[in-house]
Amino acid sequence: MNQDSKRLFILDTNVLMHDPMALFNFEEHDILLPMTVLEELDAGKKGMSEVSRNVRETNRLIDQIICNATFEEIKAGLSLERIHPLKDGQTLHLGKLYFETEPLKAELPASLPSHKADNHILQTGLALKELYPQRNVTLVTKDINMRIKSSAVGLHSEDYYNDRVLEDADLLYTGWDYLDEHFFEQNAHRMKSWLNDGRTFYEIEIDNTVHWYPNQCLISPNEAGFSAIVRKVENNIATLEYMQNFQQSKKSIWGISARNEEQNMALNFLMDPEIEFVSLLGVAGTGKTLLTLAAALEQTLEDNLYSEIIMTRATIPVGEDIGFLPGTEEEKMTPWMGALMDNLEVLSQTEGHVSKWEKDTTTELMNRRIKIKSMNFMRGRTFQKKFIILDEAQNLTPKQMKTLITRAGEGSKIVCLGNIGQIDSPYLTETTTGLTYVVDRFKYWEHSAHITLKQGERSRLAEFANENL
Repeated sequence: MNQDSKRLFILDTNVLMHDPMALFNFEEHDILLPMTVLEELDAGKKGMSEVSRNVRETNRLIDQIICNATFEEIKAGLSLERIHPLKDGQTLHLGKLYFETEPLKAELPASLPSHKADNHILQTGLALKELYPQRNVTLVTKDINMRIKSSAVGLHSEDYYNDRVLEDADLLYTGWDYLDEHFFEQNAHRMKSWLNDGRTFYEIEIDNTVHWYPNQCLISPNEAGFSAIVRKVENNIATLEYMQNFQQSKKSIWGISARNEEQNMALNFLMDPEIEFVSLLGVAGTGKTLLTLAAALEQTLEDNLYSEIIMTRATIPVGEDIGFLPGTEEEKMTPWMGALMDNLEVLSQTEGHVSKWEKDTTTELMNRRIKIKSMNFMRGRTFQKKFIILDEAQNLTPKQMKTLITRAGEGSKIVCLGNIGQIDSPYLTETTTGLTYVVDRFKYWEHSAHITLKQGERSRLAEFANENL
């Protein structure tokens, strides 16, 4: 191994379990895979979980890299290459991939037992640090405890940053912004307006300092002000549409009216058939699930825009796992769907039924058109003309999110719901979760919309708890 200025990264197993393409994400720097990591990859290859699939993909990639290489070539390091997606297929020459071809040992504190796999990796890192004192040797791991132990024994360590969408979750696109209080009065003289199908549109010239995205909501701070949706921005010309007001009782959706401006923005997108992908972020009690279900029922049962409502979520328990559950796929998913049942109960009481029979009939019809599906069986399926709801989407990785969204067929709509402040998955953070990933990637597409809901409407108790606990 050459003594040069390039960094040497030791990859922990969990990095490759999280992202098989991590091998190609360290630019010109070198990578070393300890034998312990290869052993752990071998142990984790069986099963149908996302982690097992990632392990198998990692094994295939490593096999392609070492294919036909001699032992001497492997010992000297194998060159890594990848195709640049933005430079007409140009091949980028990266660093080298090394394997632990001979034992690398170093002294560890007596309190760290040497038979543990994590401690073997630490020994490898410390040995490399001694062998190559001029190189910056870094352990890359998503395990916080591993990073703590690494620092304690004097080995530099870092998290895997390549899957981080943003530097800070506070920078995440909210989907809406405030206009100047007198925006309409100041710009009315240079705005072109017209009516189309009962909808009011405006056209206004903007300069390069204004950064608006398709379907971004522009809200006036005063109640009597101008609130609109950016429909298109092209050549410094923005097309705006006057926002519908779902806060009025006469425009209620399945008996539900928006209680605040944020919910009104969400309903504008949930009820728009031209918007095929909607993401709603918000803390508990902001109305994400209730608004989505109300819009889904209205468009499925009343307007017949969709044939079925499909709801699914990541099955990660908050406390101890309760073990295997009996029954069909839908019956197994029922314990995870408490939010669905709670909101259906509210919605079945909002239609003003005068008799128990009418209420029971509506509830039965709702249950018949709502299907609960497990994410484990989504791969390979195509859903045509379905209203698909992905609940608790903050617990999904970017790859899982891609797998689920690509299930949508012609005429389907997908709504992702979640709260990035309540992530239960051990290796995801606010900046690496799949929900943050899709919000950032979809903000440029004219058929998608995002709204971050901040104002709680569940109860004053829930709102106080969100703010103070």
